[in-house]
Amino acid sequence: MGEAAVVTDQALVTTVTATAASGQAGADGATAWQRRSDRIARLLLLPMLVVATLLSLITASSFDVSRGRVVAGLVLVLVAAVWSAGMLRYPTDGVPPRIRRLVFVIHVTLGGVLVWVSPWYGVFAFTGYFFADELGRRGRVYGFVATALILAASQTAGYPNGSPVHTVSFLIMAGFNVIAVLSMSTLINKVIDQNVERGQMITELAETNRLLHVTMRENAGLHSQLLAQAREAGVTEERGRLAGEIHDTLAQGLAGIITQLEAARQAEDAGERAERSRHLELADALARANLVEARRSVRALRPEQLDRAGLAEALTALAGDWTRRTAIPAHVVTTGAPTRVSTEIETAIYRIAQEALANVANHARATRVQLTLSYVDDTVLLDVADDGAGFRPAADSPSGRYGLTGMRRRAQALAGSLTIESAPGDGTIVNAAIPLPSTSPPASPSTTPNAVGDARPERAPA
Repeated sequence: MGEAAVVTDQALVTTVTATAASGQAGADGATAWQRRSDRIARLLLLPMLVVATLLSLITASSFDVSRGRVVAGLVLVLVAAVWSAGMLRYPTDGVPPRIRRLVFVIHVTLGGVLVWVSPWYGVFAFTGYFFADELGRRGRVYGFVATALILAASQTAGYPNGSPVHTVSFLIMAGFNVIAVLSMSTLINKVIDQNVERGQMITELAETNRLLHVTMRENAGLHSQLLAQAREAGVTEERGRLAGEIHDTLAQGLAGIITQLEAARQAEDAGERAERSRHLELADALARANLVEARRSVRALRPEQLDRAGLAEALTALAGDWTRRTAIPAHVVTTGAPTRVSTEIETAIYRIAQEALANVANHARATRVQLTLSYVDDTVLLDVADDGAGFRPAADSPSGRYGLTGMRRRAQALAGSLTIESAPGDGTIVNAAIPLPSTSPPASPSTTPNAVGDARPERAPA
């Protein structure tokens, strides 16, 4: 699951990276196209100059051109040819605005003078639009207007010469050209603005993608850390479970076996063979029972007694076995309407009772014990009361022992609680309360012979 989430995060990073890369590629493509068009414009200068010169020579007889104008035209054509050849090496970017304005002024002046020599040179003067486009937002408008006026002279066979008809024609054509070129300039400016905005968006997207990539890498590291912590928590939880199972089964069983073997030795020393045999049989039974419990603990199953009977019957059997080992009477009382509970709750109640009895045998020096299993509304209660020596729970609880801590953890793991009421000389009551799920269906009434009505259990030693 965690690895799948990491793969998903990496896929998201890859997708966003590809999107930003495609957008950046689009912007780079637009810039490359602009540079390509500028280079093409510079390559067109000489061909357009040649075309204009040929048209001028072909139609030279139709115009009354003075010899001086022809000579000046030849000189200007040579200058324009040299200029056009030089423009082939003129860079398309990285040129300061001041240089771009100077280049445009020279080019448009050269085109304007050539139109004065022959209107056909308007074909060459048209290239002024290419250089005007490189002047920036405001300079582009001025450059377009100047080029439009020169083209108006080309379209009306020359600049105004005093003739009212020609002057009006020039002005009409100039106005038309200016309006057309300004409309085109407005459209170009909008396109450029959109390109600039798109470029900014692409830049922001690239920055966002970079931050997202960094965040995803951090998240991947955090995710790996969480996975490692989850594994450690799982290992710790499993160790705690095994510690509890070992304490509740093997440790208590071994302690019981040792106790029975010591009693058998004492009986042998006293010459009581029957008592010795009884203790050895109990030790043998404990060893076999703990072997079964050890195997079940490895398989994480619940106590064997709960597999054979219900919770009340299992507690009765537990108390009977404990009485046979310790010779201390232990009675089990069930109150309330027995309710079917989950395996986890039954196991927790059984283990708490088991540990409480072990503590009584080891520390209490009691003569009687009573276990009370109560079903009260939506809670199952277990009281283990003895008439032993008692202790002060707050001061005398041994912090290094697992017993009390294990009982409390079992109850808290099921949203329950465990309390201890005790005082020196007054015995001890261990009370475990575990809430039942609201959806638990009621079970049939218990038929155990030690069930006593629906009253609350007495919270005092039997």
